[in-house]
Amino acid sequence: MLKITDLVKRYGGGDPVLKDLDLTIEGESVVSIIGSSGAGKSTLLRCINRLVEPTSGSIVLNGTELTKLRGRELRAARRKIGMVFQGFNLVDRLTVMENVQSGRLGYISLWAAVMRRYPKKDIRRAYELMERVGIAQYANTRADQLSGGERQRVGVVRALMQEPEILLADEPTASLDPKTSEQIMGLLRDLASELKLPVLINIHNVTEAKEYTDRIVGMRYGRIIFDDLPAALDQEAMDRIYSGSPHVDRGAELREAS
Repeated sequence: MLKITDLVKRYGGGDPVLKDLDLTIEGESVVSIIGSSGAGKSTLLRCINRLVEPTSGSIVLNGTELTKLRGRELRAARRKIGMVFQGFNLVDRLTVMENVQSGRLGYISLWAAVMRRYPKKDIRRAYELMERVGIAQYANTRADQLSGGERQRVGVVRALMQEPEILLADEPTASLDPKTSEQIMGLLRDLASELKLPVLINIHNVTEAKEYTDRIVGMRYGRIIFDDLPAALDQEAMDRIYSGSPHVDRGAELREAS
C-alpha cells in the first residue's frame, strides 16, 4: 500500500507545487492522475520515487517511510518503485535485452553490469516478460531501431525487472499514436491484474483514463479535487479540474480545513 499524507513540495520561495496532498493506493488497482499542465501531477510521481525531494509530508510504501531514507536504504527502496517514462529513457546504442537488464542494476554487482554478465535467472525472467508484452523477437535489436510503441514496451519490461511493489507511469502514451496509446494502456491494466501490482499513471488523455483505469484522481493547483470511479467523472467534475470552476468536492473542503 502507498499512503501519502500532507505532502508539500515547494521550489524556492514560490507557492507550493503540491499542497498538503493526501492519497492512498491499495491492491492491484490502476489509478490515473489527470489535470492541466502545472497541476503537480509529474511532481507527485517524482516525489514518490524521490527524483524530487518533498518539502514536507509523509510517503509510506508497504510500511517503509520513503521520505526519511538516505544513501543505501534509499537506493534499496527505489528498487521497489518501477518507473515508466514519457520519453522512454532507453540507451539507444544498447540492445533491448541490455536495456531491460538495466532494471536489475540495483541487484547485481557493478562488475557484472559493466561486463554485461547477467544472471541466468534474470535473462530467463527478461525473456518471459518480453514475450508477454510482444517484444521477445527484438531481444538483440538496438533500441534505436524500434518504433515508439516497442520502445515503451521495453520501458515497461525494464521497470518490471526491478520486481517493483508499485509501478509509476509518467505520461506513458504522450509520444505515441492513438492506437498504440490504447495498446500500452491496456497492457498496463492487464499487467497490474496479472502481477497483483498497483499502478499510478499520470495522463492527459481523459478518455483513456476512463476506459483503462479503475480510479481517477483529478488535480488542480497542487491539490486533489476529485477522487472517484471513472463513471463519476461527469462534466461538473471536469469543469472543476480543468476550468477552475468554484465548485469543490467535500473531500477538497475537508483537506483545506485540516
